[in-house]
Amino acid sequence: MIKAIAVDDEPMALKVIEHFCESVDFIKLEKSFTRPVDALKHLNKFPSDLLFLDINMPQLNGIEFYKSLKQNTMVIFTTTSAEHAIEGFNLNAVDYLLKPYTEERFLQAVSKAREFYNYQTNSRSQEDNFFFVRADYSLVKISIPNILYIEALDDYLKIHIHNEKTVVARMTMKGILEKLPSKDFIRVHRSFIVPLGRVKSVRNKMISVENQSIPLGNTYEEEFNKVFKGSA
Repeated sequence: MIKAIAVDDEPMALKVIEHFCESVDFIKLEKSFTRPVDALKHLNKFPSDLLFLDINMPQLNGIEFYKSLKQNTMVIFTTTSAEHAIEGFNLNAVDYLLKPYTEERFLQAVSKAREFYNYQTNSRSQEDNFFFVRADYSLVKISIPNILYIEALDDYLKIHIHNEKTVVARMTMKGILEKLPSKDFIRVHRSFIVPLGRVKSVRNKMISVENQSIPLGNTYEEEFNKVFKGSA
């Protein structure tokens, strides 16, 4: 069970969260606060797993509130402005809800929180076949077996996925390699990572993955040839 609190200076906004939480069996909404100061006092004594946190509050906005927390707590920001979502994204929010939001959209957000909570807290005896990245101002779950290839683009990565929308995430090649099983993925170019199982052929230093031709960089050629021949 995920322990949660809600903070919003508008009582009606809190009523909406309270009502929606009643239909979710994996979240226990322990308290609601209209004053951020009271919420901070509560959290100092009773840490929560998840915050529903309004961004635009007069006493203390949600961004500053979350920055002041010493504990590692998941947060779903609520806001009337999409511009605020960028700030929430930079603070590693699980998701953000643009007011007014539907119950369906609320359930999407809390389901994402549950997945991330389980990912963080459950002990895993074998390698996961998924990981999370931050994209589109929220957490996105990436299925490892469905990855076609990964492409670097300035400060971002484009994760190309089979039969799904390409995910654009702000992270490094080194960072994403740490999330991938090393026996299945290999860097073949300064701008490309490929899954060995999806390599169809290699010809004239071009790697065929699905319908995409990916260059094989000089720096990575020797290691790729050694690993690819060994896996063939």
